[in-house]
Amino acid sequence: MKLKSLLLRYYPPGIMLEYEKSGELKTKSIDLLELGPSTDVSALVEEIQRAEPLLTASRTQQVSLLVQRLQEKLRQHSDHSFYLFKVLRAHILPLTNVALNKSGSCFITGSYDRTCKLWDTASGEELHTLEGHRNVVYAIAFNNPYGDKIATGSFDKTCKLWSAETGKCYHTFRGHTAEIVCLSFNPQSTLVATGSMDTTAKLWNIENGEEVCTLTGHLAEIISLAFDTSGNRIITGSFDHTVAVWDASTGRKVFTLIGHCAEISSALFSWDCSLVLTGSMDKTCMLWDATNGKCVATLTGHDDEILDSCFDYTGKLIATASADGTARVYSAATRKCITKLEGHEGEISKISFNPQGNRLLTGSSDKTARIWDAQTGQCLQVLEGHTDEIFSCAFNYKGNIVITGSKDNTCRIWR
Repeated sequence: MKLKSLLLRYYPPGIMLEYEKSGELKTKSIDLLELGPSTDVSALVEEIQRAEPLLTASRTQQVSLLVQRLQEKLRQHSDHSFYLFKVLRAHILPLTNVALNKSGSCFITGSYDRTCKLWDTASGEELHTLEGHRNVVYAIAFNNPYGDKIATGSFDKTCKLWSAETGKCYHTFRGHTAEIVCLSFNPQSTLVATGSMDTTAKLWNIENGEEVCTLTGHLAEIISLAFDTSGNRIITGSFDHTVAVWDASTGRKVFTLIGHCAEISSALFSWDCSLVLTGSMDKTCMLWDATNGKCVATLTGHDDEILDSCFDYTGKLIATASADGTARVYSAATRKCITKLEGHEGEISKISFNPQGNRLLTGSSDKTARIWDAQTGQCLQVLEGHTDEIFSCAFNYKGNIVITGSKDNTCRIWR
């Protein structure tokens, strides 16, 4: 085995190794999920080298510099103050969703006007209008980290794949018998998964446009779906109160996670694929062991439905957003509530961590988005200006741009 090169992955922190083994180029990653701004670098490098024979003594200085760069990144943008940069009147009819590409250089909006539009974040200019659907464009996504393709899922029961460069439609995926309400690319960008009101999810091949398999077994609509980091498994959340984990290569169901007593609102894997987090209208989130499908904790405390939930990039923290107007942060290890985010005057429908994991972004029906300190729960900023409820908000990959989408038919860029 011969080491060819070392690459950085900023969020979550890690070092990627490219090496040659019997003539073949391979990659592996060293995840540094515990890395913090004050970690002792030389002790960490020693530990990494003990565990990884490819990193010989001659590489010590190089690895030290890489770890220092990762530390700098964790400090960068972590105390960013956001200002309104642009207001875009994106569509004539209501917006359904907004999504950023990895760098945040452009974003997409879906709408009841049956189109998806691609925008340049820096100028606020419209780059392309993706036309062709015959009903509401509801679910939209970039194939991040690449960002060269866009998938749109519609109430017309089809999903379309587009070029982000030219706006050309590559494929129309047909086969669902009801509205498509969620979709996701796998991390390798070889598959698109779609979830539908017809109770099934389908996997589609990006290259040839063919259906790969149908995930059958839910008894009500699928409203949430996500791949794990490896792309080997996919998770679906349904209005039948259950969550299913599937093998992405065969379409076989691995587990059904049974325990919630109302509709599921969110379902996702932690970064290291060891845990599954599910949120439900039953006012709880549940944490499951992804290796055996057993429930390891129920996160309680909210007085109303959980509308969104997420992990931070490292999988150490969990955040929940509720119709009770509050959000909570829990430790994934102790499963205890660390802090409560109070201040919104309406339900919170969206929550996400910044890449550094020290800030939270929430979007609410009170027409504001807010930035919070993830450890103390203190509200640091109120992003005001929308004239109707905010249903979508997101950080870019660096954590220095925020985008908000509202029922007032505008998108706002904050930077």
